[in-house]
Amino acid sequence: MPSVAPAPATPPRRVHVTEVGLRDGLQNEAVLLSTAEKMALARALVEAGVLEFELTSFVSPRAVPALADAADLVASLRGTRGVHWSALVPNLRGAERALEAGVDSVVLFVSASESHNAKNVNRSVDASLEGFEAVARRLEGSGIALRGAIATAFGCPFEGDVQVEAVGRIARRFADLGAAQLSLGDTTGMATPPLVTERITHLREVVPTLSPTLHFHNTRGIGLANVMQGLALGVERYESSIGGLGGCPFAPGASGNIASEDLVYLLTEMGIETGIDLDGMIAAARIASRLMGRPLPAQVSKAGPRLALSDCSAVPTALGRA
Repeated sequence: MPSVAPAPATPPRRVHVTEVGLRDGLQNEAVLLSTAEKMALARALVEAGVLEFELTSFVSPRAVPALADAADLVASLRGTRGVHWSALVPNLRGAERALEAGVDSVVLFVSASESHNAKNVNRSVDASLEGFEAVARRLEGSGIALRGAIATAFGCPFEGDVQVEAVGRIARRFADLGAAQLSLGDTTGMATPPLVTERITHLREVVPTLSPTLHFHNTRGIGLANVMQGLALGVERYESSIGGLGGCPFAPGASGNIASEDLVYLLTEMGIETGIDLDGMIAAARIASRLMGRPLPAQVSKAGPRLALSDCSAVPTALGRA
């Protein structure tokens, strides 16, 4: 059992929210959105104040058909002023495609567990890491930033607990490659507040140069509790998905990410700045729900903000007396 003693930190006054709904949110969906529909959703999110996106993934279209239009989507949106567009890539071939499309940064991803990495990219962890060296060399002088992401960082659906040292070893490799940011992915919702403390504390000890990003799923209902623990530890960067869309197609039971509008609501009520307008996020979530053809799991887009009042005269009054 990991230690629950938090590392000394000051909760941030401002948090950076990266929207991953168009990538992680759509990759496991049976409904395939057109490029135009994705662009409409992205623009609604930008209108709400979202300035950072993990927009898509340059993987095999056969493996993830929902993201087959990666190049077209990036090319259509890359001129948007003030917005940072990143894309997930598994190898040099994916990185080449991402660079050609015009991304602002590439995110190299690997799983902390061997079995999930084999299912996800059909390679061993070490083979993935060795392949990343060619990507890092390719990016030199390009002006394109390199970021890292570790899937199953809090546990693996095939192996169970993932040792914190395994996460730290991969993090050191990313630091050696020149990454400045590292996302810890809670692929199947196995994170808990004690695990968040353990991972963040360890990373700050072994790779203090890396800025951590936390990516939680709400599979077991404690996604925002894990965010609260991250905030207590001073973590400033979080990834979330509009409407709570999401899930890994190569992991059983990997239900949706924490919802962007729920996260923004929490941060707003805590007095933490995000630069994102909650009403705008709710409007974007409703667009996402319409495009997917079903209600999405997020809560705030259903209930509205805390002070969203109703017309008392429109509500029936109970009959009789107490």
